[in-house]
Amino acid sequence: MDNPAETAPPAGSELVPARRPEISPLERAAITLLSMGEEAAAAVMRCLSREELLEVTRVMSGINGIKVDAVQETLQMFFDAYREQSGVHGASRSYLQRSLDLALGSAVANSVLNAIYGDVIGPKMARLQWAQPQWLADRLAREHVRMQAIFLALIKPEQASQVIAALPEAQRQRVMLQIARLKEIDHELLKDLEAVVDSCLENLGNQGAAVEGPRQAAEIINRLPVNRAELIEVLREHDPDATAQIEDRVYSIDLLAYQSDETLAAIVGAVPFERWAVALKGTDPSLREALVRQLPRRQVQAFEDLCRRTGPMPMSRIDQARREIMEQVRDMAEAGEIQLQLFAEEVVE
Repeated sequence: MDNPAETAPPAGSELVPARRPEISPLERAAITLLSMGEEAAAAVMRCLSREELLEVTRVMSGINGIKVDAVQETLQMFFDAYREQSGVHGASRSYLQRSLDLALGSAVANSVLNAIYGDVIGPKMARLQWAQPQWLADRLAREHVRMQAIFLALIKPEQASQVIAALPEAQRQRVMLQIARLKEIDHELLKDLEAVVDSCLENLGNQGAAVEGPRQAAEIINRLPVNRAELIEVLREHDPDATAQIEDRVYSIDLLAYQSDETLAAIVGAVPFERWAVALKGTDPSLREALVRQLPRRQVQAFEDLCRRTGPMPMSRIDQARREIMEQVRDMAEAGEIQLQLFAEEVVE
């Protein structure tokens, strides 16, 4: 029989419970949405931007192993915050609309309320951020050029530029001129615009699914147990342009995140500091940290100072620096100087 004195903890010591991992605000948001039911969660999600929605749904889809007490704590925090924020309830828009209509007339009332609540059509147009540029361009082609200009002036510039690029070339110039001439949008035109937006929203679910073929092809090629270089050469014979797009994705700078320290050290040593300072702008911080770890200590500070001095850069110059680095990486791999891992493999302990 074991001696109790041998198995008992030392006198005066206490068992310290394992510390629970900290739950991030994003994980708390995901837990709250998962706890409130589909309809309520959908109503909240409609108020999120595209980036916010993608981020929170990614966490929601991968969340697991959350303890009951962590869920209770998260919901308690939510309701505590709700009570703090909702002590006084303002008048609803419909209440103010009726009151101001009587006092000022509907035209003035709408102007005042839009200043208070924001543009009525804004939230509707925000939902169109999910529409494919070509689909929107096809629908706008039915409208007169002034309506096209108003529509494009009220969506995000990034999306507007993609839609304009999808329009016929002759039409692009007329639309851009109309956008440049816009100063104020007539109330009647706003009503017509709302009808156009409503029509787009009604048919949004009917648009075809977008597939990024070059990226998908690159992902498949990276995993094929064949000579990839030979396969790419065969593809190039049939379609050089499509193959060039595939190669850009096969050898994207994100590929460096999958490499061993030995491979990264060889790559870092072969590429000039100045090129890294440009190419790493806008990349995942973990990639930058992995590359910096390969530098001698005496060079780390010099590299960080160089990155700060370079300042903001146009995306075209950043893309060019990344292409030059990855061309050099590809040459090193083909020459047998480095062992290049083309995708993130699952690690088993």
